[in-house]
Amino acid sequence: MAEISIVVPVLNEEESIKPFLQRTESVLDKIGKPYEIIFALDPSTDNTKKIILDEIKRNKNIRLLVFSRQFGQPAATMAGIFNCKGSFCVIIDADLQDPPEVIEELYKKIILGNEVVYAKRKSRKGETFFKKIISSLGYYLIIKLSDIHIPKDAGDFRIISRKVIDQLKKLNESHGFLRGMVAFVGYSQSYVEYDRDERYAGKSKYNKFLGSLKIGLNGIIGFSSRPLFLMSVLGFTIALLSFILGVWYLLQKISGINLTPGLTTTVLLISFFAGVQLLGLGLLGEYVGRIYDEVKKRPKYILDKKINFDD
Repeated sequence: MAEISIVVPVLNEEESIKPFLQRTESVLDKIGKPYEIIFALDPSTDNTKKIILDEIKRNKNIRLLVFSRQFGQPAATMAGIFNCKGSFCVIIDADLQDPPEVIEELYKKIILGNEVVYAKRKSRKGETFFKKIISSLGYYLIIKLSDIHIPKDAGDFRIISRKVIDQLKKLNESHGFLRGMVAFVGYSQSYVEYDRDERYAGKSKYNKFLGSLKIGLNGIIGFSSRPLFLMSVLGFTIALLSFILGVWYLLQKISGINLTPGLTTTVLLISFFAGVQLLGLGLLGEYVGRIYDEVKKRPKYILDKKINFDD
């Protein structure tokens, strides 16, 4: 039985697999506990699968999950967590932006009695100033609007206990926003700080703009109903302003004074109200869309193969 499970979602990472394993195995050998490394592979167009299979021949502690199609990183991560056997599970990417050496610090801290220890970024190498601003704004909105506390500057890189894994299995959510789900589960949580490195090789599969927006929406909409309340407040405020404006027009008409230009004011008001209505409909659509995904109860992922697993 493994003490530590390492879950690694991968897609087209042929250049990073061997360096990742070298550094990760070195850390795990230093810890000196039984381990397993689970690659959760979205079908790739490069040699990622072949390289992992070759590494399994070298190290029997390496395992591979292959999906029937590309289900995305969140689903791959959850599949790895649900199929791991360790008392503790580390979630980390293969691109080496998150240094495997931090795993030792995470493990030392979780055996002190914590159920979750997440890695908090002190710095982000290789990221543009604009990307850092977007990330900071996204975390700020998530923290302010979410009903639970989602740690700032913490991604999926963390270690969780078997107790947390068992609770995650009960959360049957289609949109697997891991950092929000772990925060929802609760228990004693701590963190270690680290400096995030640049990608080792290849190109990121993460969209710098739409990816950040998607993560932000998952964090806010998946764990809070406050945006709907804020839209209600905004709607009430605009209705009140419209009533006041109507009274103002009435007073002008009665007094015979025509101080307000007609066409410009009309165009601005119509445009503003139309924008607010579309924003409200879009926000409502995000919630309805997630409800639709949940009630269908489709599986989060479909496995094609499980390689080097006991079952």
